[in-house]
Amino acid sequence: MELLDYAFMQRALLAAVLVGITAPAIGIYLVQRRQPLMGDGIGHVAMTGVGLGFLLNASPVWMATAVSALGAVLMELIRWYGKTRGDIALAMLFYGGMAGGVMFVNLTPGGSNANLSSYLFGSLSTVSPSDVTAISLLAAFVVVVTLGLRRQLFAVSLDEEFARVTGLPVRALNLLTAITAAVTVTVAMRVVGLILVSALMVVPVAAAQQLSRSFAATFAIAVAIGVTVTIGGTVTSYYQDVPPGATIVLLTIAAFIVLTALAAPLARRRARAAAAAGPAGDPAECAIPASRGAGDELGV
Repeated sequence: MELLDYAFMQRALLAAVLVGITAPAIGIYLVQRRQPLMGDGIGHVAMTGVGLGFLLNASPVWMATAVSALGAVLMELIRWYGKTRGDIALAMLFYGGMAGGVMFVNLTPGGSNANLSSYLFGSLSTVSPSDVTAISLLAAFVVVVTLGLRRQLFAVSLDEEFARVTGLPVRALNLLTAITAAVTVTVAMRVVGLILVSALMVVPVAAAQQLSRSFAATFAIAVAIGVTVTIGGTVTSYYQDVPPGATIVLLTIAAFIVLTALAAPLARRRARAAAAAGPAGDPAECAIPASRGAGDELGV
């Protein structure tokens, strides 16, 4: 392929694959925790890190990682202790993160808001070799956490009280989930952008849930969707000269619509098969309803 002749496209495609893996990998836990917009909030906070990177002449990726991780920890603390004032505190944290990023970039000699554009919406040509190194290391951390601690993270995401009774360190695992989400945001910002990264965390998981209720299958399908749309969006962006982040998100939404349309006849077919397999001749009022366990929401 022609695009592979260019070093910047090789870097962009590698970054896209890593983003496609990591975003749904942590997104499945955020969806289960009913915090689908957490990535969006962290993206706002990460802007301050990008601005500090420009101001201090440091790597914006690593600076954004540090600041967004701190912001994610603060978000968890607010969730635990904020109570009725928590929403106001979160709003100030999110908007303060955006304002801080804009301010720090403009305080940089020769800096302007245009410097933030590639971080807000993604850019293929600006993925540098040092960015690829940072993204690879951060993506490895996300994969190790989301796969190595999948049982513990799922248990806490599903029911914190039950997880606490079983002896799991609930608060430590919640903090780890938040920090991992923050790391994922910085992994994705060079390809998808800080503004749109939350969609890549959530929509592939929602699409995968249309086909499967098993956690393992949902995880695998979501990652497959993530990798497919990030590669497809990156290639489309190269050939059509359109923004990569917007293209990837639109492809993700299209995948959700297609899988939702396919899921309806599949569900009817499963229902007919289940009815045919049931005991013949039993009146409806004597049928025993299937029980739902704690893990049925994703079929664990």
